[in-house]
Parts: sequence; C-alpha cells; structure tokens
Amino acid sequence: MAKRDEATKNKIKTYKMAAISILVVDDERAIRNSLKEILEYENYKVEVAENGADGLSKVQNGKFDLIFSDIKMPEMDGIAFLEAVLKERGDVPVIMMSGHAEIDTAVKSIKLGAYDFISKPLDMNRILVTVRNALDKKNLVQETAILKKKVGSKYQMIGNSEPLQKIQEIIGKVAPTDARVLITGPNGSGKELVARALHDQSNRKNAPFVEVNCAAIPSELIESELFGHEKGSFTSAIKTRIGKFEQADGGTLFLDEIGDMSLSAQAKVLRALQEQKITRVGSDKDISVDVRVLAATNKNMKEEIEAKRFREDLYHRLSVILIKVPSLAERIDDIPLLAEHFVNESCKEMGVPKKEISADAVKKLQTYPWTGNIREFRNVIERLVILSGKTIEASDVELYTQPLG
Repeated sequence: MAKRDEATKNKIKTYKMAAISILVVDDERAIRNSLKEILEYENYKVEVAENGADGLSKVQNGKFDLIFSDIKMPEMDGIAFLEAVLKERGDVPVIMMSGHAEIDTAVKSIKLGAYDFISKPLDMNRILVTVRNALDKKNLVQETAILKKKVGSKYQMIGNSEPLQKIQEIIGKVAPTDARVLITGPNGSGKELVARALHDQSNRKNAPFVEVNCAAIPSELIESELFGHEKGSFTSAIKTRIGKFEQADGGTLFLDEIGDMSLSAQAKVLRALQEQKITRVGSDKDISVDVRVLAATNKNMKEEIEAKRFREDLYHRLSVILIKVPSLAERIDDIPLLAEHFVNESCKEMGVPKKEISADAVKKLQTYPWTGNIREFRNVIERLVILSGKTIEASDVELYTQPLG
C-alpha cells in the first residue's frame, strides 16, 4: 500500500474514534476489497455488497453513515440503487464510482442526489478527502436540523385554551399567504411567538426571519437600521451597511414595537410597502426587495393615530390581518402546560435533575395576576426551579412568587 499523505491523515483524524459505518457496493471483487482495506486502515467499519440488490438489502437492514456505489452493475445498476437509497435513507451521502466512459451517467447521478463521484482507477487520497468532506456535510446537516429543532422549541406556542386555539387557527389560514399582519397584545404575552409561527408555516420558512425592535433603536438611527446606509452618509458611517429590509429579502421582516417608530421612518416604511423598494441613507438608488412584513405593538393604535403619533395610512397597510394575543389572565387554563414546559426547559438549561411541580403548586400559580404575562411567568418558574427542592410545592410558590399586582 502506498505511503499515505500526512495532511490527509490529519484531516480525517476527527473521525477515527467515531465508529463510522461505510457500505461499499461494487460487482468487482478487487475494487471492493481494495476500498475496504483502505477504509478499514482508517478505523472505519466497512461492509461490502456485490450488486445493487444486495446493497439495498443491507441499507434496509442496517445503518450506514456513508455509501460507495459503482455505477455499472448487473441486476440493479448504480443509478437505480442510488434512487432506491435516497428514497429509503435520504440523509446518507452516496459517492458514486465510475470509469471514464461513464462520466455522463456520473453527472446524472449527481443531479439525482449523489454526493460526489470518483473516477476509476481509484486514487486513495481522493477517496479519503471525499469521505471526510461527505461526513463533514452530513454532520453539518444533522447539526443544523438539531439547531432548528432547538430554536423551534424555544418559540413554541404552549397551550390548548380556546383563545390560543383561535390564534393558531388564524395562523394556519394566514401563514401561507403574503398578507401583512399586525399583532397586538400586552407586554410579554407572546407576540413574537405568533410572528415566528407565521413565518415558520409560510412559503418563506427557509428564507431569513429578521427582527427589529423599533423601541430599542434611537429615532435618528432607525432609518439606517431599516434601510441601510452608504459609506460617508453621516459622521459614523465608515462603511456601507445593508439594512434589515435587504437582509430579509425573500423572507420575513418582523417590526416589533412598531408604535414607537418615528414619523419620518414610518413614511419610508410606507413607501417600501407600497413599491417594494427601499433607498439606503445617503443614496438615491432604489433597491427592490421582496419582503413580507409582520408588525407588533402593545399600544392602542387608534389613540396613537388620533394623537398624530402614527400614520393612519401605514396602519392600514400593516393591518391587512389583525391578531390580538390574549394576556395570560385570559388563558389561565394553559398554566398547567406552561408550568410543566418551563420547568423542564429550565432544568435542562441549568443542567439540574428534572423537577416535578405539584398539582397544588399549579393551582396556586393560577390564582396570581400575571401582569407581566408569559415573560413574568417564565421568570418565576426559573426562580422556583433554582430555589425549590425536588418537587415544587404550593408553599414554594407562596414563598418565591412575587408578581406585581
């Protein structure tokens, strides 16, 4: 066996202890054995199959992290095998092997979903680098899926009360459209969760979700934040900056606390909604954007309009659909589910053993006036997890819960 390239060995050392399982499918015994020897030398677990049908049977009855497959085989060729594997286990990268005369077929396999193809005669270093890259991609896909699931659970709407069911029904109808939505409700009631749900259930779910807290940005900077600016357009503009509208292109822009936006910024947002175009601060060039805008506020917009603090025409542009998020006091029936969810979440985040919450403690929580709504409720549960014993009792709730009345 030829001397191994040291750089290649270093690149794959991460996987040496990972018990990676690889399947090699080829009707040529010499190819199967040679590839098996190379991969096993690198501490991979390797199984072989002499044709596509045998390989598919192994895929159906086993678990593989990576598959090598020849293209030209009797009974079931590599293309048919690839299609069957992708249907059976679409998360497993498949590397096709082909002779020079089969390049067109190899290209076809890539279009069908193969990770890569390697020409015969096989080059050992190319094999090991391709394995590393394929496993890197597989791990990245898995990590992304886990991260999305984790992020999704963070923004999950918990409860089955009638008010929440009505909101979820509206979300189900509105999300697939591009209709603009104005979300109202008291502080801490979960307006952002509604916006996230609208995005996650929309056709834009794989595009960016960009959030802007209009109340947290000084009025003199809000236009730059939303629309971007050109270098030198004002004193601190040392480089060109892309604004939130451009960042959200193709996706969703969530304007939280829209009632606190300055009138000058409101005028530009209105233009952006009307024309689907924005202009960076310090520029006269229009930039087209494809953005679905969701907005939220805890203010009485009728009063804001009457006081001339909010443009009525912008309000009507934003409120094609109105969703009012209920306070926690209006969904007391959800407190048992919310309590259990936040207890489990807090224990996991703090790395402490799972705690229980007694029925009496839950009933006690249902008697409090949660003026801070879900945000306050979650903080209290976190406090109870830290200060209580293995089970959170009603006495703990009395001792450690101090909501503002």
